[in-house]
Amino acid sequence: MDLNIVILIAQIIVSILMVVVILMQQKGAGLGSAFGGGDAVYTTRRGPEKFIFNSTIILAVLFLGLSIVAFFLQ
Repeated sequence: MDLNIVILIAQIIVSILMVVVILMQQKGAGLGSAFGGGDAVYTTRRGPEKFIFNSTIILAVLFLGLSIVAFFLQ
């Protein structure tokens, strides 16, 4: 298999995972917090919330790296 195809498939998989992980980060505030109705208290992330947050960062960096590699292989 060509390396460009492998990178393309990896980008698709990482992007789908990143969308899923981002959607899992919902705080339950809805649209009320967009207009100033949300609670502005800072809390630390613990347990699964911290894992999901770190997974989002890792997937974003991985997607960026795959995109840069794909750019230079063309």
